[in-house]
Amino acid sequence: MVITTITSRRWLSLDSVSTEAKYEFIITSKPDPTVTLITLNRPKALNALSSPLFHELNHALAQAELDKDVGAVVLTGSEKAFAAGADIKEMKDKEFAEVYGNNFLSHWTQITDMKKPVIAAVSGYALGGGCELAMMCDIILASPTAKFGQPEINLGVIPGAGGTQRLTRAIGKSRAMELVLTGRNINAQEAEKWGLVSRVVGEGEGEVVKEAVEMAKTIASKGRLSVMAAKEGVNAASELSLHEGLHFERRLFQSLFATKDQKEGMSAFAEKRKAEFTNQ
Repeated sequence: MVITTITSRRWLSLDSVSTEAKYEFIITSKPDPTVTLITLNRPKALNALSSPLFHELNHALAQAELDKDVGAVVLTGSEKAFAAGADIKEMKDKEFAEVYGNNFLSHWTQITDMKKPVIAAVSGYALGGGCELAMMCDIILASPTAKFGQPEINLGVIPGAGGTQRLTRAIGKSRAMELVLTGRNINAQEAEKWGLVSRVVGEGEGEVVKEAVEMAKTIASKGRLSVMAAKEGVNAASELSLHEGLHFERRLFQSLFATKDQKEGMSAFAEKRKAEFTNQ
């Protein structure tokens, strides 16, 4: 298998999709035929994020994107840490010319190019890059134990994988400024109150992953084309004016009338039966 890393917001190019891929820093599974579960797996380092880990993550995401059976992805870590931050040992000795010249961290955000929805199931620490990775996902479900924060200011730097941008869009300027400038962490309940997470699930080990998988199964049961269009529309809302966004939404809506799923979905509704989507 040949894996070619491509920058400038493009996916990895795979010459085949292997179901037997072996990873060192992540674990992949399919708790349901329509759901890919990706688990970060650096327990001794509290799932600290590194470039090798992201190469594996991007590869697994590309496989899920190409798998016609998969309709949604769940990304999680351990009970103790979703991801406690970036691997500082990897970064500490780098120089400006190297990080700028090689566009360091650019491949950390390829998850945002996924057409299929990605749900973050967060337990324990989601700090720094971990918080940023969660925010790159489409939906965040949090365990009552979850803690979020951007503590980069304590290291003499700032968030570099979307922390200043996505956090501000999620919780507003004043709250984002507080977290970024003080390095303070917030708990799951505060994150829910501020709108950072969709909701906090019930207590219990593995409960957040269970809830996320069930949500992913529900999403995967819908027509894939309409799900992709809906995700594209919601994501566009943070970048377009209201006028432009409404125009874009209307065009997406209209385009779905070219699909068989639109005919099936509306016919099923009129006939009071369950729709049988074919993703066409």
